[in-house]
Amino acid sequence: VKKHAPVRLLSGGNMQKLILGRVLSGNPQLILANQPGRGLDVGAAAYVHEQLLAARENGAAILLISEDLEELLQIADRIAVIHRGRLSESYPRESISISQLGLLMTGQQKKSITNNHAIEADAS
Repeated sequence: VKKHAPVRLLSGGNMQKLILGRVLSGNPQLILANQPGRGLDVGAAAYVHEQLLAARENGAAILLISEDLEELLQIADRIAVIHRGRLSESYPRESISISQLGLLMTGQQKKSITNNHAIEADAS
C-alpha cells in the first residue's frame, strides 16, 4: 500500500493499527476498545494487544469490550459481564476463569472465591 493511499484500501489489520495509532498519538487518559482483536491475524492482534498494554502502563484507563475471553484475560485488570442488560459484579482478572466467565455470560449461577469471599452471579 502506498504512503498516501486511501484508508479504505487498507486491510482490516492495518486499518485497526492505523486507528489505534491515531488514538494513542494523543496520549489518551481513556481508551474505549470495542472488539480490538476481532478479524485480525495473529500478528496484528498481538500488536494491538501490546499497544493497549503499553497505553495501560502509561496510565491510560481502558474500557475493553470483547467476546474473546482470552483477550479479556490478557488485557483486563478487572472483568464484568453484562447478561440480559444486567451488569455482574466486577472480578479481578486473577480470580476468574474462562469457564466461570462462560457461565456468567449465559446467566448461570456460579460461585467463585474472590478476595476470600464468595460471589454469586445473578441469574435473573
